[in-house]
Amino acid sequence: MRIVDLTGVKNLLDSEHAQSLSWINDAAEPVVALGRLYPSGFRVPLHSHNKTQLWCARRGVVLVSTTDGRWMIPPGHGLIIPAGLEHSTEMISEVEMHSIYVDPSVAGASGPKVVEITGLGKSLMEELVLVDVRPLSVRRQRLIMELLLDEISLLPERPLGLPFPEDERLASLCRRFLKTPAANAGIDDWARDLGMSRRSFTRLFRSETGVSFVTWRQQACLFASLPKLAAGEPVTNVALDAGYENIAAFTTMFRRMLGSSPSTYLKARSA
Repeated sequence: MRIVDLTGVKNLLDSEHAQSLSWINDAAEPVVALGRLYPSGFRVPLHSHNKTQLWCARRGVVLVSTTDGRWMIPPGHGLIIPAGLEHSTEMISEVEMHSIYVDPSVAGASGPKVVEITGLGKSLMEELVLVDVRPLSVRRQRLIMELLLDEISLLPERPLGLPFPEDERLASLCRRFLKTPAANAGIDDWARDLGMSRRSFTRLFRSETGVSFVTWRQQACLFASLPKLAAGEPVTNVALDAGYENIAAFTTMFRRMLGSSPSTYLKARSA
């Protein structure tokens, strides 16, 4: 278990990452934990592990790309990545990451999925990541590993895998939108920024993301709102910052996407 600070590194793939990859693949333990601090814009090229990975964003936003799709992971959530699946990552902001690697014979995965990290799961991961700082007895470490494996199997899946385009011009607009979301953003404005007709833009957007612009915009607004809600900002302020004219419209969108109101969702997270 180790913590690596890469906030001062801008290389695509440095020796530390290569060493960590080798360390992860060669580890004999059934559960391996790694903590990292990444700078905004840091990219990790395509790679894979021989273990099932739970990539958890404790702080910041990360984009994970695989041959199956692209997922945006907000704070308090994670992406389960099956063993052997090639993936790359891009830090949309400065990111604090805790990652758990599990032998696939112990905990396999049929495909990538976004999960919500429970309070218990967060605490257990932190104990393993910080074991070099806060040493654990062998017995306690094994108990934590066993409980974490059980908790990972129970983590609730969330529809937060925000599709992300490969087209760099369109991806640039999407990144900008995530920094300053606006629920009333119009197709015509985006089409004009790309020098395209409305029809060409809508065709390009759906082919790149698999969803309509309106659907993506709603998901992105929700995605950008979760960290603020988790930080304790009033729902009204978050709704207005996201471009909604009133809290009712924001609550309706939130309930449609996650099945509950913002307040109910946050209470459930706290519980």
